[in-house]
Amino acid sequence: MNILSQDIKYLQGVGPNRALLLANELGIKTVGDLLAYYPYKYVDRSRIYKISEIDGSMPYVQLCGQIFSFETIGEGRNKRLIAHFADGTGSIDLVWFQGIKYVAKTYDCRKSYIVFGKPTVFNGHIQIAHPEIENAPEHLKEQARTTGNLFETGQLSPLTSHLSPLTSQLSTVNCQLSTVNCQLSTVNCQLSTQVRPSYNTSEKMKRSGLNSAAMAKLTANMFKLLKEPLAETLPPYIVQQHHLMSYDEAVRNIHYPSSPEALRHAQLRLKFEELFYVQLNILRYVKDRQLRYKGIVFNTIGEHFNGFFYNHLPFQLTEAQKRVIREIRADMKSGRQMNRLLQGDVGSGKTLVALMVALIAIDNGCQACIMAPTEILAEQHLDTLREFLGDLPVRVELLTGTVKGKKRRAVLEGLVTGDIHILVGTHAVIEDNVMFNKLGLVVIDEQHRFGVAQRAKLWMKNNVPPHVLVMTATPIPRTLAMTLYGDLDVSIIDELPPGRKPIRTVHMFDAHRPRIYQLMHRELELGRQIYIVYPLIQETERMDLKDLEAGFEEISKAFPNYKVSKVHGKMKSADKDEAMQRFANHETHILVSTTVIEVGVNVPNASVMIIENAERFGLSQLHQLRGRVGRGADQSYCVLVTKFEIGETTRKRIQVMVDTTDGFEIAEQDLKLRGPGDLEGTQQSGMAFDLKIANLARDGQILTIARDTAQSVITSDPEERNPQNDILWRRLRELRKDHVNWGAIS
Repeated sequence: MNILSQDIKYLQGVGPNRALLLANELGIKTVGDLLAYYPYKYVDRSRIYKISEIDGSMPYVQLCGQIFSFETIGEGRNKRLIAHFADGTGSIDLVWFQGIKYVAKTYDCRKSYIVFGKPTVFNGHIQIAHPEIENAPEHLKEQARTTGNLFETGQLSPLTSHLSPLTSQLSTVNCQLSTVNCQLSTVNCQLSTQVRPSYNTSEKMKRSGLNSAAMAKLTANMFKLLKEPLAETLPPYIVQQHHLMSYDEAVRNIHYPSSPEALRHAQLRLKFEELFYVQLNILRYVKDRQLRYKGIVFNTIGEHFNGFFYNHLPFQLTEAQKRVIREIRADMKSGRQMNRLLQGDVGSGKTLVALMVALIAIDNGCQACIMAPTEILAEQHLDTLREFLGDLPVRVELLTGTVKGKKRRAVLEGLVTGDIHILVGTHAVIEDNVMFNKLGLVVIDEQHRFGVAQRAKLWMKNNVPPHVLVMTATPIPRTLAMTLYGDLDVSIIDELPPGRKPIRTVHMFDAHRPRIYQLMHRELELGRQIYIVYPLIQETERMDLKDLEAGFEEISKAFPNYKVSKVHGKMKSADKDEAMQRFANHETHILVSTTVIEVGVNVPNASVMIIENAERFGLSQLHQLRGRVGRGADQSYCVLVTKFEIGETTRKRIQVMVDTTDGFEIAEQDLKLRGPGDLEGTQQSGMAFDLKIANLARDGQILTIARDTAQSVITSDPEERNPQNDILWRRLRELRKDHVNWGAIS
């Protein structure tokens, strides 16, 4: 049997209980899974510090000494175990809040240990919480024993070493310490491994003794088994073309690097391979889809499109809108089924583009469907389309969960007969009883809010799959789009319609409340409206944040002459929609809300967006919220309110918002500052693997090279018959089987 497929429980140091824990917490079930569980950082463990040298501001340190006593403090959840640890130059506390029983039975007093962790200060005394501990090497044990003997003979009192207010008493033993000469840092204590890997582990694993050090022991045991070189996972010509390290060398050096240079080469090799197979997976899928699905050919530009373009166009199209319409038009007459992502910043005119594309479908005897994530957004689309179309003979209808009875039956009948040209709706449009005469175009707004299975149902509404246009107002960095939406062609509207004034964004602290109220009063007196957004509905004990309920009361008292309403996710849909509609109709002056207004409210008269506790929001979300204002001709403002004490990263994020209104620049900065996270949308798209080592925020250049290489493979070996690619296609099948949940829909 291949050793990599061996059950992890048979690896030395694992066993049945740990195997179950590894499977449940990390998905590690085989030796191969452990091999692919890479360290997240590396620590130089070559230096031993003296306790007298360390303070609470230092990063991770390594100490050598003995535990001279244990003590348990507190009860229940507040219970903690403290080990008093000394090295002859001083003492510190080692603290455990979890896994107390395991620690107490594993470590002994008077035994020599190497301790590794992050020092902090608590009640004036230095401590290390949940340290990594291992037995000291032989050449360090004698020094550590000498330290312990000081306590046994009473030459150094454990109590004395703890009382920081009484440090003067320590001077009486200084001469004794100097004669012991326990200056561990002067000993050339080079450990067998200079640079050690650190592995992410869960709290549950730590409680069971499976911390980073324990994981390192398991990987060390694993490599003892791997005596033969690991099989290569890329064709030799790709390895040579990009001067890559072999797979065997890369995996061994990623866990236990022989040098910093070897580590860099290992990271490059594994990042390239990971991104290459992601892109090969996507591009292979695109090729298969293009071969399998033919599209309805839209050859005609007829009376509906021309009538609108020449007589009803509300404003001059931007060059970006014209370019995007040309790209979509080319897709729809190509004979291939279109799958295109339309990216456009807030207010860039995506809805107008969607309407003009729908008119092309109508000119070619087909119907169009526009699918929105919420009822209020669907109703907004309906109103916008009808306003754009005016008296043109195009019937647009709405289908949501609240459309019932005779009205619903009339809509369903109109779809079957073809009398309805454009259907706007929520997920209600994918119900089985909703049938079209000839559905030719599907426009999906805010695509990430719909699952693959939901979107797939729209394909089933026609014998030939309709063309699909996916729209998003959240600009996506190129590296992220290439991975998450790599199976879609991308069009970008990177230009705002003329006449829009840039939103002025300012950062203010809680103490600036009078100035904020002054701005609000001024805008309200001019007849404008205001949004105030909070991150929470009600304050919790753990989060000292302004909450919506308290904010609503405060604003109502501060602005007694104006109508204030509130909206949050826990309200009934009908109540929420009613409150939003009152604001849209100018019946409410101030709308106090959570992020439910992030998408789906278009009130051109609103000129101020105030975001409380802005430090709690991501950059993309802040940008989406800011986009709720600036929709009219008046100057608009966005006020980001934070507490004064915020971290450096938060300060940078807020400054990005103040400096630019360019959504694509913000998205790039967001990716750099926050990282890709768990790649929201990855699982529902069914296209991308979980990235174990590559980082889309930092590895964009590697991604581009990997995609180009994958594209050349697809182009040169379209039928997958070239013998030199056997390794490649076999590896892709293994990865697909293990990691990918396939969906037939983009």
